[in-house]
Amino acid sequence: MQTTITINTRGPGLTEFTDRVAEWLPRRDGLLTLFVRHTSCSLLVQENADPDVQRDLLAWLDRLAPPADDPSMDYLAHRAEGPDDMPAHIKAAHLPVSLQIPVQGGRMVLGTWQGIYLVEHRRRPHSRQVALHFAADD
Repeated sequence: MQTTITINTRGPGLTEFTDRVAEWLPRRDGLLTLFVRHTSCSLLVQENADPDVQRDLLAWLDRLAPPADDPSMDYLAHRAEGPDDMPAHIKAAHLPVSLQIPVQGGRMVLGTWQGIYLVEHRRRPHSRQVALHFAADD
């Protein structure tokens, strides 16, 4: 079973889409695989209770890879798509672009405070595609 969902972002940040995935799942046991079809964003299972977690994560990512016009990033050659592009690729190289989540009885086996997020690394809004694949236990 496969589908693709579109997630519209507003620029840098985490967009939770756990509920959309849960609605799509069949009422069976199996394994869910998610894959984002872009190179400047990521997927993440992260806490969905305290917004400080998301703020701190984004602040850390910005320290890891500031915009290309920051003096510390003078070494970057890839600048054709703007000062946020290559840093977005660096961030995506550090976070996953695919996830696997066990499913029992049609429900993802996530922890109490865990949610599925698309992490947008670019400054402007984007329309992102996430491929979902469910493999049932047989």
